Amino acid sequence: MAFDITPYIHRTPAEVRAVIRQGVIDFPTAGMCAGYAQANLVILPPEYAADFQLYAERNPFPCPVLEIVKGTPATHAMGEGGDITTDIPRYRIYENGVFTKEITDASAYWKDGYVGFLIGCSFSFEEALIAAGVEVRHITMGRNVPMYKTNIATVKAGPFEGPMVVSMRPMTPEKAEIARQITAAMPNVHGAPVHMGDPAVIGIADVMKPDYGDPVDIYEGEIPVFWPCGVTPQAAVENAKPPIVITHAPGHMFITDVKNSELNDYLERLK
Repeated sequence: MAFDITPYIHRTPAEVRAVIRQGVIDFPTAGMCAGYAQANLVILPPEYAADFQLYAERNPFPCPVLEIVKGTPATHAMGEGGDITTDIPRYRIYENGVFTKEITDASAYWKDGYVGFLIGCSFSFEEALIAAGVEVRHITMGRNVPMYKTNIATVKAGPFEGPMVVSMRPMTPEKAEIARQITAAMPNVHGAPVHMGDPAVIGIADVMKPDYGDPVDIYEGEIPVFWPCGVTPQAAVENAKPPIVITHAPGHMFITDVKNSELNDYLERLK
């Protein structure tokens, strides 16, 4: 389903978060708030937080942690005044590892002790690709990015394990090499592609049938290019089976106050 992000391309993150909080935006956020980084979300009960943090540390390309939110759902490093339970257009609720519902406000689910993880998003490198003349097809088509479970295993931590999820953007081999060079310099938002070319090599049977998001057109002479994706934790949650987990709905992100051009250096300073 197509949707229109045009009114939100040049708004500030705080302004768009406020509109999301009001329930006006319930569609994917790719391309909104040009120049600013976006983030995936996982909220867990406290007894699962340490293992999940270790899982993220062991799988830094699909799961780069931008901020850990504790005490209240308020954000600080990634956006003072933000709220991870209200400022994302759509959330998913997992119960005992099973996706049970999609909602637009998760504030009723937050409990004392819960821990939220904001995780880097591939939307953050798309601006750099577009600036270099690399088309981002799902933005052109007004669709959510296509995402797939693969046969690439992540490194286990506690009960968290599972396949790497990847996002896909089709492009010519020449553009793919430009994209590889650009994203390799951005390790904190997934880094370089994990695969370029035949989807079957990484266990994808039909590239036109994504596990998450929407299919996009692939033109003659183009190849699919796959990046690690921040939806990977949702696959790990299905295996870990915590009693409850709150995540973003794929493609529906938390828009941060940190610029894409500054995010990598910002996170390097925190290490």
